[in-house]
Amino acid sequence: MTEAVVFDMDGVLIDSEYTYLESKTEILRDAGFPKPVSYQYQFMGTTYEFMWQVMKNELGLPEPIEYYMDEMKKRRQAVIAKDGVRPINGAVELVRRIHAAEIPLAVASSSPKSDILQALTALGIDDCFDKLVSGEEVAHSKPAPDVYLEAARQLGIAPENCLAFEDTKNGSRSAKAAGMYVIGFANPDYPVQDLSAADEVVKNYDALSAEILQRKIK
Repeated sequence: MTEAVVFDMDGVLIDSEYTYLESKTEILRDAGFPKPVSYQYQFMGTTYEFMWQVMKNELGLPEPIEYYMDEMKKRRQAVIAKDGVRPINGAVELVRRIHAAEIPLAVASSSPKSDILQALTALGIDDCFDKLVSGEEVAHSKPAPDVYLEAARQLGIAPENCLAFEDTKNGSRSAKAAGMYVIGFANPDYPVQDLSAADEVVKNYDALSAEILQRKIK
């Protein structure tokens, strides 16, 4: 039986991918490195430090990666201030169904802890989660299993008894490498991701009850 549910955040709980795609594309363009938005798809599910280090190495960006990380945060915050935090359809309701069933919940995200808390608070579900784990807290970013293993450790539940929700190739590989049962979320509003590492793939959360999720792990 499933003993805990662990959610990725960006693209799984909140519709935030567009803020990353747009801000990074604009920063590269302003720095003289025009790239299509599709260039950013490879970084979905990875940490800020990892993605900017790769771009600095590949493109020869002149500034330290901290400069670009700070600039991205500023531009994203401006978008969020304008648009608000957008939930993925059905995500808030799903979290509340699981919480009502008294199943422990955690977030395992590559985003900074402050961003996680800000987003969950804005959605009014911060009190539903027992643990919030950021990629900042572990040695290796997704697709390494570190963040999911840390979430399981903090919950006090064996990873193989945890179910994870992920929406990216890197994220699904991370959760699966940790030994969790993985449900891939294929968001119809974004490019198709390689979710072959997931145990199953869903396109919406409507049919998922706490009872169904509990029976996923035999």
